[in-house]
Amino acid sequence: MLDVREKHDGALVWRSDIRVWLRLLSCSTIIEKRLRRRFAEQYETTLPRFDVLAALERAPEGISMGELSRALLVSNGNVTALVRQLEGQGLIESRAAPGDRRSSIVAMTEKGRTHFTELATAHHRWIKAMFEGMTRAQQLELYGLLAILKESLGGDVNEPKE
Repeated sequence: MLDVREKHDGALVWRSDIRVWLRLLSCSTIIEKRLRRRFAEQYETTLPRFDVLAALERAPEGISMGELSRALLVSNGNVTALVRQLEGQGLIESRAAPGDRRSSIVAMTEKGRTHFTELATAHHRWIKAMFEGMTRAQQLELYGLLAILKESLGGDVNEPKE
């Protein structure tokens, strides 16, 4: 079993909300680091590039750069850099948006779809392996609990409106 030290070494034992948040954060960080490392080592790519391809997989006809930016929750500048890298590899293409030449529509190429299928297969295999220590019932229970947390986050009245 993996021994993962918790932040603050258990000093917050009386604060279950903080403890849960820190546990969630540590699990998420471990998973993300492993994915980043494996994408880099095995496919010479990055997690953000995978995320762009995944978003484009869900929009086979292509989407605008602004929609892509919103889907990935990153700035337009970050998306532009990623799109240029992926275009340079021949994995995606961009074209002028109909009726608005200032706007671009990006879509995966056939080469991009083949590459994404390979990446997604590996991604699914890695995630499955990381969750092997939990039964399906435990995974479903955690999923349900996280849904409750997500709803609670949406109802946070102290969160400033953007």
